[in-house]
Amino acid sequence: MKIADAAGNEGIGLTYAGSSAGSIVQDAINVLLGPVLIGADAFAIEAHWEKMYREAMLHGRAGSVMRALSAIDIALWDLNARSVGLPLWKYLGSHSTGTVKCYASGGYYGPKKSAVDLAAEMRSYADKGFKAMKMKVGLLSPAEEEDRVKAAREAIGPDVELFLDANNAWPDLRTALTYLRRLEKYAPGWIEEPFSPDDIESHARLVTSTSIPVATGEIEAGRWRFKELLDKRAAHILQTDGVVCGGLTEWRRIASLASAHGVPVSPHAWHNVHVHFTAVVPNSPFAEYFVDDTIITLQPLLDRRLDPQNGVITLPSTPGLGFDFNEATVERHGVTKWQKCAG
Repeated sequence: MKIADAAGNEGIGLTYAGSSAGSIVQDAINVLLGPVLIGADAFAIEAHWEKMYREAMLHGRAGSVMRALSAIDIALWDLNARSVGLPLWKYLGSHSTGTVKCYASGGYYGPKKSAVDLAAEMRSYADKGFKAMKMKVGLLSPAEEEDRVKAAREAIGPDVELFLDANNAWPDLRTALTYLRRLEKYAPGWIEEPFSPDDIESHARLVTSTSIPVATGEIEAGRWRFKELLDKRAAHILQTDGVVCGGLTEWRRIASLASAHGVPVSPHAWHNVHVHFTAVVPNSPFAEYFVDDTIITLQPLLDRRLDPQNGVITLPSTPGLGFDFNEATVERHGVTKWQKCAG
């Protein structure tokens, strides 16, 4: 989406709506939330967030409506940073000196992908200079998963961080521990999304049952849900996603709340956006970087790349988010033309 002020400055925002029913997010922007901002002061972002949240109260304080709010909020921050000619991370008051660390995200399953193939993939990331990387676990048997993790660890050595992502694979604590007891010896940096996101109790019990740090939160929305995770000590790492949780405004609140609990925030995906978020708080150690553009990436929609060197991303120097939409790609794949929101 795009948002413009009376002076002609423009900002862009985005979210991820899944593989179907994206029109729900579009309607939430065009019909529900966008109209309440027409004619308002673009710099009153806290007030706008509250107004949009209250407008959305009957339709959804999470899910598609909060994703729509997230896109608008990000667009407002982008607009304001561009209007004063500053990169977003500088406009916000950076904690970083110009770079952020990232980890290589990959290690997916494939029909004919063996543990040897996985090890070669992980090794290729280490050869590119990444000091941390992530792979999937939980789909195969405990023995098969141990073979995969062992192969990956042997390929990258003991000094590279190896994160594990279960994508909500396990139904209960007993099942999770059947796997994790076998994997602890390979010193994973975290186990991500071990259970359904709604099963906070199992997350909390797992935190005290394994030596592997527990990470979760990538599809959570609103600081209240994250407060519950923190109060119940259900995660060592939050993976708060700014295009999901309520935008940059809410992401910063959540990061501050996590900091007060001594918990880091390592945002999920979308490194082009999240490098700015990671750069402005002291408790965000990594951005997630998908090496393969065919998995989860915004890259085809954008007009510029932001690639790491040796596991470090140099922050953009151009105003705002530092990129614009690739209009040719939007035109080719968009299901509608650009639509104007009227108040």
